[in-house]
Amino acid sequence: MSSGECGKRELWLVMRARGLGFSRNPLRRRVDRIESVVLLVAVLVGLLVIPAAIVLGFAVRDEIEQSAAERRAALTETPARTLTDSEALVGVVPGQVMSQVRVSWTDTTGAAHEGLTYVMLGTKQGAEVTIWLDRSGAIAPTPRPPGDGAPVGAAVGFTAGTFGLLLVSGLTRLSVASLDRRRARDLETEWEQTDDRWRHHQN
Repeated sequence: MSSGECGKRELWLVMRARGLGFSRNPLRRRVDRIESVVLLVAVLVGLLVIPAAIVLGFAVRDEIEQSAAERRAALTETPARTLTDSEALVGVVPGQVMSQVRVSWTDTTGAAHEGLTYVMLGTKQGAEVTIWLDRSGAIAPTPRPPGDGAPVGAAVGFTAGTFGLLLVSGLTRLSVASLDRRRARDLETEWEQTDDRWRHHQN
């Protein structure tokens, strides 16, 4: 790297430092320097919030995927047939997409069984569905499919990141507002002292 490029980089760093208040400018008060530190810390914390939220999202995704994989390994996937029609395509409850129906299946020994499970709305009688059985042979809730943890992890990471940035922004605004009030009081005090000296000089 040439000396000219080094000089430009040093000049850029100096200018940025002065812009943040890290200079010996006599016009800058102590409250101004405190405000510069608060803003710098807020920027650094804000930059850390984003990767922290991403890490949290990945951790949640991995935890969900691992839990679902362990649950699938503990259950047995079995084909079954519905013995009744499910509810109509429009559920009783707004947003409902599943309906409970009676199904029948045959185990590995050839014995027939019946039970209740949830299927998609609109499923007709005699339709083939998939059920999951636990070690006792009873119908268990359907485990999450592979990859189902990704959207949950993304949602958690996005929510955590957004909340973190809003929190940093709110605390920064409160701190700056407090410093602004302090600056206004200091200016008022200095003006009163200057006014008193000016009046004394006029007399």
